[in-house]
Amino acid sequence: MDATAKAEPAFRRVWSDLRTQILTHEFPADTPLPTEAEIARQYSISRQTVRRAFQDLVAEDLVFRVPGRGTFATPSAGRYLRHFGSVEDLMALSADSQLQVLDPLADAVDPTAALKLRLSDEHVAKMTFLRVHHGETFSHTTVYLPPRVRAQLGDVEELADPGTVSQVTLIGLLDRVLKTPIQSAEQSITVATAPVDVAPSLGLASGTALLRIERMYVDAEDEPVELAISHFHPDRYTYRIRLRRQPS
Repeated sequence: MDATAKAEPAFRRVWSDLRTQILTHEFPADTPLPTEAEIARQYSISRQTVRRAFQDLVAEDLVFRVPGRGTFATPSAGRYLRHFGSVEDLMALSADSQLQVLDPLADAVDPTAALKLRLSDEHVAKMTFLRVHHGETFSHTTVYLPPRVRAQLGDVEELADPGTVSQVTLIGLLDRVLKTPIQSAEQSITVATAPVDVAPSLGLASGTALLRIERMYVDAEDEPVELAISHFHPDRYTYRIRLRRQPS
């Protein structure tokens, strides 16, 4: 086990494992999940820690609890559901979805992206990919990288050829090689219409209303390292985020 895994809170490890099993349909609809006591023994942790993991699964609507009977996986409504609260949650997209390359990572000239990335000229690295869950495409993403970040990333087999399908996330790849790690992401969420170059890959008519999310990732020195612009299929994706009050 590496240092990162050791540092991960126990409840997050349980949450992640159960979440993956639920999303891969390992628990039949009429069969309860293992009990808190069973999971606590399996992971050698307290039942209170297991209960915290279950609370997060309930908050995501991935499970529901029936007093006296147990905890059950919520029947899927056909949408891809993500609960985001950290950059690590974004990296965890690889747990239950795949990246499919449309346009491989390559040099490009894009004045708008370069301006947002605070670059001194208009040269960027650019790629386009789909995100797929259980064979259904739910998002189309175009990513822009500063040339210095592209150089640090180097050649990545999973990003080199159109049609390549893999479990990677780009920010996960970047986080392994950047000299200064990704610290945070700022995002804007809007309703947009499907651009003509996006609609076909999502199986939509041009102009269909959909969700557009633009994310800017920055490192610990507040330098932009990635700009990602994603469009999401309106019937195949649900976005959820938990908001917490700050301690008084």
